[in-house]
Amino acid sequence: MSVLILLYLFLAGIVAGLLSTMAGLASLVSYPVLLSVGLPPVSANVTNTTSAVFTGFGSLLSSRKELRHSPKTTLSVTVLTFIGGICGSFLLVMEPASTFEHIVPFLIFIAGCLMLIPKKERTQVTAANEQQPKLVLFGKGVAIFLVGIYTGYFGASAGMILLAVLTVTINQTFVVSNAIKNLAILSSNFIAMVVYAFTAHIVWGDAIIMGAGFFIGGYLGPIVVRHISVTILRKLIAVGAFVLAGYFFYTTYLK
Repeated sequence: MSVLILLYLFLAGIVAGLLSTMAGLASLVSYPVLLSVGLPPVSANVTNTTSAVFTGFGSLLSSRKELRHSPKTTLSVTVLTFIGGICGSFLLVMEPASTFEHIVPFLIFIAGCLMLIPKKERTQVTAANEQQPKLVLFGKGVAIFLVGIYTGYFGASAGMILLAVLTVTINQTFVVSNAIKNLAILSSNFIAMVVYAFTAHIVWGDAIIMGAGFFIGGYLGPIVVRHISVTILRKLIAVGAFVLAGYFFYTTYLK
């Protein structure tokens, strides 16, 4: 592998790590980059998920302040996505992701629309969402679990989809919701990586080089989020989601 390709993967990892921990949109960069260096789609998918694990560790270091709030919600979201990730990664082994690609553009588009739903941003964290009716909590739990399955099975923009779900299901600040999302996606990606290591073809060289960049971007992302207008960020995430949905629609249906 040439030095230029190594640098290309590393820099792409930094950008993808920033996009991942700020908006859950790493796949705007990482997945197409892996395809561009010659990886087939399924291999690019599992290598991308493996690289993304490094993002989680980076964001975990810089999000400790936000993760101290609402520990019950943080734990429940993380556990649900973790279990969903296990189910999704085994589902990928039994059924190739190519059969799922046809609905991915629509999932991402819907997530983008969720980011545009008006919501008064809280200025303080709260535990009120932990006192909601059981039926409401169950419905939210199912939605989060399904995102976990998606993360383990396909993974593209899973962070953004989970962030969109969290912004309309938990009563926390955007920064706290984002930190919870990063931790939950780390748990799901990690178990998926373990399963892939024994059942799929991870290109470890590419994963480690890109992962180093992911770690740096993952550490910086939550810091940047603290200093950006939430309204502007939500709109930018929605635009990125629509662009990515269009990309996947084109590659799936028109190319």
